[in-house]
Amino acid sequence: MHKRLVVVSNRLPIAIFGDEIRGFEVRSGTGGLVTALKSTISQTKSAWIGWPGCGSEVPFKSLLLNYSKKANFELIPVQVTEEEILRYYRGFSNKSIWPLFHDLLGQFSFNPEDYETYRSVNKKFAGIIAENNRVDDTIWIHDYQLIFTGHYLRELGIKSRLNFFLHIPFPSFDLLRRFPRKIAMMEVLLDYDHIGFQTSVDKRNFISCLKWLVPEAKTVSKRQESIIHYANREILVGHYPISIDFNEFNNLAKTKETSDTAWFLKENINAETMVLGLDRLDYTKGIPERLRAFEKLLEKYPDVRGRISLMQVVVPSRLNIAEYQELKSELESLAGRINGRFSSGGWIPIHYQFRTLDRVQLVGYYKAADIALVTPLRDGMNLVSKEYCASSSNDRGVLILSEFAGSAEKLRKGAIIVNPYDIDLTADAIYAAFIMSVEEKEHRMKILRAEVRRNDVHRWVRRFFGEE
Repeated sequence: MHKRLVVVSNRLPIAIFGDEIRGFEVRSGTGGLVTALKSTISQTKSAWIGWPGCGSEVPFKSLLLNYSKKANFELIPVQVTEEEILRYYRGFSNKSIWPLFHDLLGQFSFNPEDYETYRSVNKKFAGIIAENNRVDDTIWIHDYQLIFTGHYLRELGIKSRLNFFLHIPFPSFDLLRRFPRKIAMMEVLLDYDHIGFQTSVDKRNFISCLKWLVPEAKTVSKRQESIIHYANREILVGHYPISIDFNEFNNLAKTKETSDTAWFLKENINAETMVLGLDRLDYTKGIPERLRAFEKLLEKYPDVRGRISLMQVVVPSRLNIAEYQELKSELESLAGRINGRFSSGGWIPIHYQFRTLDRVQLVGYYKAADIALVTPLRDGMNLVSKEYCASSSNDRGVLILSEFAGSAEKLRKGAIIVNPYDIDLTADAIYAAFIMSVEEKEHRMKILRAEVRRNDVHRWVRRFFGEE
């Protein structure tokens, strides 16, 4: 890619820490998009536009300027007020789009004021992009918080090619029809020149919704990509599963620092087999169902008691939203009840941690895990499943993966695929992984690692931009 790439997302790929007394510090962010794109944009003298995660009381402009010089790409801030965050992000983005697109209608709600704020914030993002736009820029807008941004760029007269990638699932028509502004959402998406989805199912759902809601849009479908003819324009639509930097995780897994972290975990868990669950706090991740499946394992297979433990790490997220506070309380209660029921002789069945992990700790946890239990109720992709495979440099880990994770489309040949709603069969899958022969573990993991190595994040970017 020779043109300047302008990445646009809700948040900049950094976090600002400190205060006026101690001073402020800018650190690199840790999200999946940050991990995926950071190496690419630092190599192309690119720019990243987004909210810096703080208010005007923080001197973020000078902080971002200094960070940009070191990072080798420009950080351009969009100021968003607390009221806008309340309505645009916590409201419409995470109470309307997020649950609906993840097939969880019970969590869905719609507030017209939140929707209007969402539109106005998208318009604000478009204004900042337009102010910094160069004629040959490649603009790449990301995810559900910024669906309308391309539409407002067109209103501002921007002629540049506009690319959009949705990181979460796209719903079926039966789900989307519940959304009060469904036709408007489909029409603004058609202001982009190129729309990318995680899986073939997401792409198929989008085209199906178009047929029902925007029938004048005509689609010529192909296996990988399709062309939509609409308003005298052609829109390219494709599915491009996002991935990780395989070499980064593989190489880090081989360092002494990571090996020491893994050794310490294994020594202190007091069980021969460690199962790892690692998720951001979110009701889409299926963590309560996972804990119940582990409880069912202990009920059905008494021979595993004292020999297997679940290390469940929950990364804090959205704690200012009531539903997430309730989920945290539910998880703590569940883990406590199961431990009270089965713990004996110094052995604890569930080690529950509510914390963040740095990169070395993260890979250390992956390396220590004999089994990874990745069981979201719905997930656009799920990079944890791919990170675990890349970190399993000894080819011994077993991946148990939800059929509703986007990554299952490519990893099903080596993983044990489960339906996370089926507590009984998920327990059986854990037991199958527990008694699996070394030969089968190695065979499965080699398949998984080859897939992640071949289809890494760099290939994701190249495929999206048609460079291979």
